[in-house]
Amino acid sequence: MRVLAAACITLGILASPALAEGDATKGAKVFRKCKACHTATEEKNKIGPSLVGIVDRPVATVEGFKYSKAMKEFGAEGNDWNAETLALYLKKPKALVKKTSMAFAGLKKDDDIINIIAYLQDPSAAN
Repeated sequence: MRVLAAACITLGILASPALAEGDATKGAKVFRKCKACHTATEEKNKIGPSLVGIVDRPVATVEGFKYSKAMKEFGAEGNDWNAETLALYLKKPKALVKKTSMAFAGLKKDDDIINIIAYLQDPSAAN
């Protein structure tokens, strides 16, 4: 957790209260950047794992998906995809999981991160 707290400070991401204020509809629009590799509405793995139920799920636990060694190790450390961990990862994936195989560089806008997490928490809330 100290590593996550330090990373939050380093990446300029605020703690949970700001994350709780996201807009799922706006998040669904941001998620379009992720659709080539992920789905948030069906339990189907693509290039990346399904993101259905990702919020608060233990890292690297989607059945049938072959995770990179780096992601498996990150999960083995007891990490969960809570809002703060997701925020860090979405901001700059390789800063949190150094050798992740995810090619996406990250989202630049904190509002996009907050909104996509709201969408991932409840995709049905997007209008």
